[in-house]
Amino acid sequence: MNKTPLARCSLFAGLSPAELTAALAFFAAREEHFPRNALISPPDSPLRAFGLVLSGAVEVSSTDFSGRVMIMASVEPGFTFGESLCFLGRTAPVTIRAAADCDILWLSPHRILHSTPKDPAEAELCRRFTAMLCERALAQNDRIQILSKPTLRDRIITYLSQVSRRAGTATLRIPLDREGMAAFLGCERSALSRELSRMQRDGLISYRKNLFILHKNEPI
Repeated sequence: MNKTPLARCSLFAGLSPAELTAALAFFAAREEHFPRNALISPPDSPLRAFGLVLSGAVEVSSTDFSGRVMIMASVEPGFTFGESLCFLGRTAPVTIRAAADCDILWLSPHRILHSTPKDPAEAELCRRFTAMLCERALAQNDRIQILSKPTLRDRIITYLSQVSRRAGTATLRIPLDREGMAAFLGCERSALSRELSRMQRDGLISYRKNLFILHKNEPI
């Protein structure tokens, strides 16, 4: 099993090999492979475990009544999906699909839900899980900031600025192709392509496929 994505996940970061083994047992971890475009979870389907992406990428999307698809999240290695739905035992009208060939580590919160851990190590895992849910709430706030912007250019700038801030660099590779980026920003692909071209012409960005360089900061 590739340990690098595990080390990036806030649940497991900094654990010793022995602690990691115990943590994986605590969450009843099991690994599963999905080929590109495979359906991981259909809309309104219960999740009995949440997923940690070990390799590839996972896309979480929703479809409105007109059939328009909006990407809610693009999940890269080291990050998780489905934690809140799994923990609360709820369903949602979202589709979870493999955006590329991927390996998923399924993790169950059963022991958090049905027992009160007395062991300090298990109590720490519960604290980390709670913190991870809080991080997810903050990530949703980032998405709200994007979609609340009045123009497409503002949405693009906000999105790229958020990615740049997390990466700590003005040169960044986003996890979305043009179609995925358009769905994430809530616009048509053609409109996105036109606006990116204008932004490059105006000297705000340079880009090639999903590699972007930010040249100028604008108020957000």
